[in-house]
Amino acid sequence: MGISWSAMRKALEEDNICDSLKGRIQYFATRYRKSHDQEGRVAIRLDGKEIFKSCYFDWYAKEQKVLEQHIVSRIPNEPGRCFWDRVYLEVKNLGGFDQFAFYDAYYEYKNHKIQESLCSTDPIVRLFAFFDKRTGKRKLQRMSSELYTQPEWLQVLFRLRLQAEGIQERRDS
Repeated sequence: MGISWSAMRKALEEDNICDSLKGRIQYFATRYRKSHDQEGRVAIRLDGKEIFKSCYFDWYAKEQKVLEQHIVSRIPNEPGRCFWDRVYLEVKNLGGFDQFAFYDAYYEYKNHKIQESLCSTDPIVRLFAFFDKRTGKRKLQRMSSELYTQPEWLQVLFRLRLQAEGIQERRDS
């Protein structure tokens, strides 16, 4: 049996978060039980203000964009990944996902070593790893040059962690 959202949230906000962001970051996830598919939304707040949000409808709109623009053809064809897995990954990279993707990413993050989570193809897993206290300043310093390879929505959150730690962004050629 999985853990409750409140236990997940406590782990993310209190147990695993870096000291520089402890008490400042809040995660929000809900599902609307009376909707036909129990769609929901997720958000990340900094000091009580939403800095990122996504919901089922964002996910659906971005999925349509990916399919219409054939962005999927740019995604490497990895063994074991079907077409729809690749579409879903690209939609996540665009910042479109619902609460179920958030929960799935949490389970992947919790069941892998921090280094594996930092290198995950799932940007939500990488988000959790960026904010993790096990990701130290030296590792962040080395990773700061990778900032611009991250999806746009994740760059904002990664930059937040760098600033909280007092680390300058690097652009290595």
